[in-house]
Amino acid sequence: MRIEFKESFLKRFESQLRFIANDSPKNALKFKNDLLTQIHSLVFHPLKCRKSIYFNDESIRDLVYKGYTIVYRINEDKIEIFGLTKYQEHVID
Repeated sequence: MRIEFKESFLKRFESQLRFIANDSPKNALKFKNDLLTQIHSLVFHPLKCRKSIYFNDESIRDLVYKGYTIVYRINEDKIEIFGLTKYQEHVID
Protein backbone atom coordinates (compact mmCIF):
# COMPACT_ATOMS: atom_id res chain seq x y z
CA MET A 1 0.00 0.00 0.00
CA ARG A 2 1.23 3.49 -0.77
CA ILE A 3 0.42 7.02 0.37
CA GLU A 4 -0.89 9.54 -2.16
CA PHE A 5 -1.11 13.21 -1.18
CA LYS A 6 -3.90 15.10 -2.95
CA GLU A 7 -3.47 18.73 -3.97
CA SER A 8 -6.20 19.82 -1.52
CA PHE A 9 -4.14 18.47 1.40
CA LEU A 10 -0.80 19.79 0.13
CA LYS A 11 -2.08 23.36 -0.23
CA ARG A 12 -3.50 23.46 3.29
CA PHE A 13 -0.44 21.71 4.75
CA GLU A 14 1.98 24.16 3.12
CA SER A 15 -0.14 27.10 4.26
CA GLN A 16 -0.15 25.83 7.84
CA LEU A 17 3.61 25.24 7.77
CA ARG A 18 4.18 28.82 6.57
CA PHE A 19 1.95 30.11 9.38
CA ILE A 20 3.90 28.14 12.01
CA ALA A 21 7.24 29.15 10.46
CA ASN A 22 6.37 32.85 10.87
CA ASP A 23 6.68 32.32 14.60
CA SER A 24 9.25 29.51 14.68
CA PRO A 25 10.87 27.81 11.67
CA LYS A 26 12.21 25.12 14.00
CA ASN A 27 8.69 24.26 15.24
CA ALA A 28 7.39 24.21 11.66
CA LEU A 29 10.05 21.69 10.66
CA LYS A 30 9.33 19.52 13.70
CA PHE A 31 5.58 19.65 13.06
CA LYS A 32 6.12 18.69 9.41
CA ASN A 33 8.39 15.75 10.23
CA ASP A 34 6.21 14.46 13.07
CA LEU A 35 2.99 14.69 11.07
CA LEU A 36 4.51 12.97 8.04
CA THR A 37 5.74 10.18 10.31
CA GLN A 38 2.19 9.72 11.62
CA ILE A 39 0.79 9.69 8.08
CA HIS A 40 3.33 7.17 6.80
CA SER A 41 2.54 4.84 9.71
CA LEU A 42 -0.94 4.41 8.20
CA VAL A 43 0.59 2.06 5.61
CA PHE A 44 0.93 -0.59 8.30
CA HIS A 45 -2.42 0.01 10.05
CA PRO A 46 -4.77 2.02 7.80
CA LEU A 47 -7.83 1.36 9.99
CA LYS A 48 -6.25 2.49 13.25
CA CYS A 49 -7.93 5.90 13.13
CA ARG A 50 -11.58 6.67 13.72
CA LYS A 51 -14.22 6.71 11.00
CA SER A 52 -14.44 10.27 9.69
CA ILE A 53 -16.87 12.58 11.41
CA TYR A 54 -17.11 14.52 8.13
CA PHE A 55 -18.21 11.67 5.85
CA ASN A 56 -20.59 8.72 6.16
CA ASP A 57 -18.15 6.23 4.65
CA GLU A 58 -16.15 3.54 6.48
CA SER A 59 -13.23 3.93 4.06
CA ILE A 60 -12.74 7.59 5.01
CA ARG A 61 -10.91 8.07 8.30
CA ASP A 62 -9.66 10.90 10.54
CA LEU A 63 -6.11 10.98 11.86
CA VAL A 64 -6.07 13.43 14.77
CA TYR A 65 -2.70 14.98 15.61
CA LYS A 66 -2.10 17.99 17.91
CA GLY A 67 -5.50 19.56 17.24
CA TYR A 68 -5.36 18.89 13.50
CA THR A 69 -7.51 16.38 11.67
CA ILE A 70 -6.04 14.73 8.58
CA VAL A 71 -8.76 13.13 6.49
CA TYR A 72 -7.85 10.16 4.33
CA ARG A 73 -9.49 7.52 2.15
CA ILE A 74 -8.44 3.87 2.12
CA ASN A 75 -8.48 2.28 -1.34
CA GLU A 76 -7.37 -1.20 -2.35
CA ASP A 77 -3.78 -0.23 -3.16
CA LYS A 78 -3.34 3.27 -1.72
CA ILE A 79 -4.24 5.71 1.02
CA GLU A 80 -5.33 9.10 -0.29
CA ILE A 81 -4.60 11.99 2.05
CA PHE A 82 -6.98 14.78 1.04
CA GLY A 83 -8.06 16.91 4.00
CA LEU A 84 -6.52 18.98 6.77
CA THR A 85 -8.52 20.91 9.35
CA LYS A 86 -7.61 22.50 12.64
CA TYR A 87 -9.81 22.49 15.71
CA GLN A 88 -10.91 26.02 16.47
CA GLU A 89 -12.58 27.06 19.66
CA HIS A 90 -15.71 29.04 19.08
CA VAL A 91 -15.79 32.03 21.36
CA ILE A 92 -19.25 33.17 22.40
CA ASP A 93 -19.52 36.83 23.37
